[in-house]
Amino acid sequence: MTEVLLLNASYEPLAVITQRRAVTLLLKGRVEAACTEAVEIQGAASPLHIPTVIRLRRYVNVPRRRARWSKRAVLQRDKYTCAYCGLRPGDSQRGEVLSRRNFTIDHILPASRGGKNSWGNTVCACAACNQRKGNRTPHEANMKLLWEPKTPRVNYLVASGETPSTWKIYLEI
Repeated sequence: MTEVLLLNASYEPLAVITQRRAVTLLLKGRVEAACTEAVEIQGAASPLHIPTVIRLRRYVNVPRRRARWSKRAVLQRDKYTCAYCGLRPGDSQRGEVLSRRNFTIDHILPASRGGKNSWGNTVCACAACNQRKGNRTPHEANMKLLWEPKTPRVNYLVASGETPSTWKIYLEI
């Protein structure tokens, strides 16, 4: 089953929906075709032509999505680079070539001292720096952060490709 791209009235991408949902929206008159390309499906009496891109007739205010915190998201935000020494996957440390698995998150204010799992309190760290810092703040451990951790912004959904079969959907954090 081919998917359909749903656009807001301002032509910003909202979601990729199923053909079934697209037919429902079309029959209710809530959307209109945004392109001439259509997929034909066999209806009970006659074939239905469903546009591959549809646009809402009325603008829907979509609140800004906030990035959800997770260990994996922190590692991706920091591009698997140690916030203390700058090591990255592929670099060697103590004769060992590091991979993504060698990196973990570190709480700037340790969790045992009330530090929360939040964007501003966690960074990516190599095992050696994380162990060296231990249950202390970077200042107490005489370590300096190479950058200030921040909440990443969530980018819009982007669809690229000429036809639905070649669409690539991206939702970056």
